Amino acid sequence: MHTVARTKPFDAAAKQAGLSEDEIFDMITYLAENPEAGDEMVGTGGCRKVRFAGRGKGKSGGYRTVTFYSGETMPVFLITVFGKGEKSTLTGKEAAGLKALTKLIVDEYKKKISSLAERRGLAG
Repeated sequence: MHTVARTKPFDAAAKQAGLSEDEIFDMITYLAENPEAGDEMVGTGGCRKVRFAGRGKGKSGGYRTVTFYSGETMPVFLITVFGKGEKSTLTGKEAAGLKALTKLIVDEYKKKISSLAERRGLAG
């Protein structure tokens, strides 16, 4: 299983979309087992759109979760979520924003890991 990290924007969007903690738990469990799930979103720096069924609604009445996974050394990041009927495609500006965000996530994660390694005397 792989680590999955919730972001503040994801939590806010999940609340707005009306997701229960059980539905979020199901998403996290699935993504921990399938970190590369979903369709890659063009122009976003590697974000993926993963479809999830809402409880008792099926996939047609479900949710779309935007995730970012950059490889084995990083968690799967939950970026945002929206109801199927809310949004079908991203604008160029939204895609560019996600691309900038994915770069920031990678850069900040690497800094944090390097800092932890240095503090523990593991940097080499």
